[in-house]
Amino acid sequence: MKLWVEKSSWAAKTAHGKAERLQQDKIKSIAVIRHAALGDMVLVRAFIRELRKHFPNAKITLSVVSNYLRGTPEDAVDRVHVVIGSDQREVPRREQFRRMKELGYHDLVFDLAATSRSFWTCLLNPAGLKIGFPYRHLQRRLIYDATVVRSDMKFEAESMMDMLSLLCLKTDYPLQFDMPGETSERPRPYVVYFTSASTPDKCWPKDHFAKLLHRLSADYPGHDHLVLEGIADWESIDEIIQPLKDRSNVAGINLDSVEETVNLLKGANLLISNDTGIRNLAIATETPTVGIFFKTIPFRYWPRYPQHDAVFNSTMTPPEVEDVYHAAKGMLDRFHFE
Repeated sequence: MKLWVEKSSWAAKTAHGKAERLQQDKIKSIAVIRHAALGDMVLVRAFIRELRKHFPNAKITLSVVSNYLRGTPEDAVDRVHVVIGSDQREVPRREQFRRMKELGYHDLVFDLAATSRSFWTCLLNPAGLKIGFPYRHLQRRLIYDATVVRSDMKFEAESMMDMLSLLCLKTDYPLQFDMPGETSERPRPYVVYFTSASTPDKCWPKDHFAKLLHRLSADYPGHDHLVLEGIADWESIDEIIQPLKDRSNVAGINLDSVEETVNLLKGANLLISNDTGIRNLAIATETPTVGIFFKTIPFRYWPRYPQHDAVFNSTMTPPEVEDVYHAAKGMLDRFHFE
């Protein structure tokens, strides 16, 4: 194999020789390190799909962290390696390192996390070639054989694909996630609203969601408008749907698993959501989305495909209801859902 190294990528002096000793059709084992929560985890599916396509003879191991197991794509890999996370702080450091070393040797290692745990996992395990996308130059020289640029201004799943471009591999665009699941069967088309996020300060105001729901449920009476409730007490949706209790096409919905959520999203005409893992699930199911951003830079989480929009403003304050309304209406009308 050869490395294509240009100005936006880097390779150690020894990396070219290591790559040339690897033959694509003889790659037997690949490790992918993705120590991340549900929303970030689901995006790795597209990368694993490309590995299957280009390295059909390789067994793929996915390294994850114990406090973020929800949504692990076990169906897409041959083995899951679990390192000890923040949910087990009492575990001695020696045992934590031992667990990291259980990853073992692989012909190729891709670090799609760039966290302290992923750095140690890379360092403690031998490999034919190690590739990553760290933010700091020092990290690339200490840990990897080759790296690509990781930009917060680009959809992160596409930055992952740059690692494969470094190996002269042609990847699909738009990304394909092959998300398993069965589409929910409902008698009417529907829009899903997810009003929560990982922390309260990332949530668009509830009164904004209530006003948006009031307008869209009136404009699209043939759709059901389903408000998906989170699991924490502060994620209650009562304040949002209570003013619309007389509208037959508005309802709250509670789901118990990732699988049920995926099935619901697969059948939705649109998801309107804060910056949250539920939105990434919708992206992976190829469901159109409108994302609401004001606490995080949107570009890292926004695939620039026609079926996905992001609403934000230059002051990084919560967008106005009118802006989100027009984005949602434009998406629904563009895809002729009603």
